[in-house]
Amino acid sequence: MTELQPYHYGVMTRALAQMDAHAPEQLSLEALAAGVGMSAAHFQRVFSQWVGVSPKRYQQYLALDHAKRLLAERHSVLATAHAAGLSGSGRLHDLFLRWEAMSPGEYARAGDGLEIAWGQFETPFGPALAMGTARGLCGLAFSAETGEAAAMADMRARWPKAGFREDRARLAPWVAAAFGDGGETRIHMIGAPFQIKVWEALLQVPSGHVTTYSDIATAIGRPRAVRAVGTAVGRNPVSWLIPCHRALRKSGGLGGYHWGLGVKRAMLAWESARLEGTREAG
Repeated sequence: MTELQPYHYGVMTRALAQMDAHAPEQLSLEALAAGVGMSAAHFQRVFSQWVGVSPKRYQQYLALDHAKRLLAERHSVLATAHAAGLSGSGRLHDLFLRWEAMSPGEYARAGDGLEIAWGQFETPFGPALAMGTARGLCGLAFSAETGEAAAMADMRARWPKAGFREDRARLAPWVAAAFGDGGETRIHMIGAPFQIKVWEALLQVPSGHVTTYSDIATAIGRPRAVRAVGTAVGRNPVSWLIPCHRALRKSGGLGGYHWGLGVKRAMLAWESARLEGTREAG
């Protein structure tokens, strides 16, 4: 078995970006390997070990109809927004998370008195801007499609009265844990009460599964508020960890995604690949 090295993370990130840029067209193994400077055989081994499935299989997950297949096969119906264990520590989409929400009064102050650290990071889904308070990550924005400046402006506008300072080192352990590098990730949810209810419901959807906007509306006791739920999903500040990418339209369409549909499609494909790889290994 090929031993994974630290530099493989960056190599696989570039390979995933190549695949997503060409989806739904599938690139040959040789073309993918050449793009990251590896032999085809070595790339096949490393990719399969890192993602859990072959490059060919992963590209099938990037196909535009994958969302419809997910809805048919792995649709998670949410019975309640407060399932047992949700309010405490627990296993959520293969990551150990602890979260706490800002009080309505704190939210109303628009971040006044809040100190937020920020830093730029590379992730499996391209560059990301992370933000965090002393309580945990409060923002995770993917900038591959929007650009770093737009992502920064977007996030700062959510808490206009907060103080911001660059402190990548402080956030690095939480960001590393967010993408499966061990450790614990903490989330500090900063939003209006209705938004937080929607985000809590999203935390129940397992990795590799999906739900619908209408299911979320029903789960939080507001079955007619589908449009408002969609808006709250789109305003999720901690993408990936609060998995808004797992919310689809009833038709199986991807719906919107604040950081770009290419990023959403890549996230769903990544999780499907990991789930399949785990099942095969078992």
